[in-house]
Amino acid sequence: MALLVICVLGCLSGFMIFRRQVIPRSTDQALNEVKLSIIIPARNEADNLPHLLHALKIQTLEPYEVIVVDDFSEDHTREIAENYGVTVISNPKLPDGWTGKNWAVWNGYSKATGDLIAFLDADIRFAPRALECLVKARNKLGGVLSIVPYHYTENLRERLALIFNVLGVFAFTSPFEKKNNQKGLYGSCIVTTREDYESIKGHEGIKSEMLDDLNLGAAYARAGIPVNNFIGYGLVSFRMYPQSLKSQIQGFGKGAVLGTSKLKAGTLMLTASWATGLVLSAAFPFFLATSWGIPLLIGYLLYMAQLFYFVRYVGIFGKVTPVIHVVSTLFFIMVMLYSMYQVVFLGHVAWKGRHVKVGSRRVQ
Repeated sequence: MALLVICVLGCLSGFMIFRRQVIPRSTDQALNEVKLSIIIPARNEADNLPHLLHALKIQTLEPYEVIVVDDFSEDHTREIAENYGVTVISNPKLPDGWTGKNWAVWNGYSKATGDLIAFLDADIRFAPRALECLVKARNKLGGVLSIVPYHYTENLRERLALIFNVLGVFAFTSPFEKKNNQKGLYGSCIVTTREDYESIKGHEGIKSEMLDDLNLGAAYARAGIPVNNFIGYGLVSFRMYPQSLKSQIQGFGKGAVLGTSKLKAGTLMLTASWATGLVLSAAFPFFLATSWGIPLLIGYLLYMAQLFYFVRYVGIFGKVTPVIHVVSTLFFIMVMLYSMYQVVFLGHVAWKGRHVKVGSRRVQ
C-alpha cells in the first residue's frame, strides 16, 4: 500500500507543477512598424532549415530581417539558407572563452538592426500567426519571453523523449519559478528587445556558459527584467534530434544534470516526487508475482492516464507511447546516468562534434 501512496502522491505532484501556460492570443493590439530581427544559429541544419525559413515567409507578421549564422556546417546549410533569400553570415573561428552557440548567436546579433530580436533554433516550426502572437505577448508583458515548443515526432525513437519533454514543461512553467531570480529561458525560441538584451550584455555576458538559455534568463531576472515562459501548443513546435539515437542522447544528456541547478526547491521537490513514482510504477512487471505487483500496476495505470493528458499540450507522441511509458522511463534513466558520467567523471559534455569542459567551460 505504501508503494501505491508514493505513486499517487507522484501523480498529484505532476498536476501541481504542470501548467497549460499557452501563448496569450491578443486581437486588440496593433503592430505598427515592428522591426523584428530573426537570428538563427545553424550547424549542419540542412534538414531543419527549410521548415523554419518557409514558415517565416508566410507569417502574418513579416520579419524585418532574417539572419542565419552558418557555424562551420559540413552539409548544405548555407546553400539552403541562401536559396530562401535570407542574410547568411559565416561564423568566425571560435575564440577562447566562448562556447559555440553563444558565439554564433552573438555574431548574428552584431549584424542585426531591428529593435526587437528573436533567437530561434533551426528546428523550430511556426504556425502562420506565431510571430504576431509572440510579439504581442512580449509587448503586453514586457521583458523577455521564451517558448517551450510542442514536440513534433515521427517515429518511436523520437518518442523516447516523452519524459524529458514533460519534465521540461514542469521546469519552465512551474508556479515556484515565478519569483526565481535565477529563472531560465528556453533557448529554442526567445524574444527580447534590443535595449533589454544590451543591458545584460547579451550572450557576451554568458559567453563561457554551456547552458546559454538558462544563464541568459538568470541574467535578465537579476537585472529586474521580467522573464516569461510559455508552452508552444498550437503555435510553436519543433522536431528534436531526428537524425539519430546518438544525437538524441547527446542532446538531452548535455544539460540533464546541470539544468536542475537553477530551479527552486519547490520545483525540484515536486519533480522528484513525480519522477520517483514514475520509476517505481514502471517496475511493476518485475513484481507481479509479489504483493507489490498490484499496487505498482495501479500506479502505472495512473501515470499512463496522466501522460495522455499531458501529451495533449506537450507534443505528438501517438497513442502507444503513454501506454508503454516504461520504455521512455528507461530512456530517461539511461540519459540521466550518461549525463552524470559526463559531468562527474569526464568533466565535459559532447554536442555536435564539440566537447565543452564543465568546470572551466572551455571548448575543445
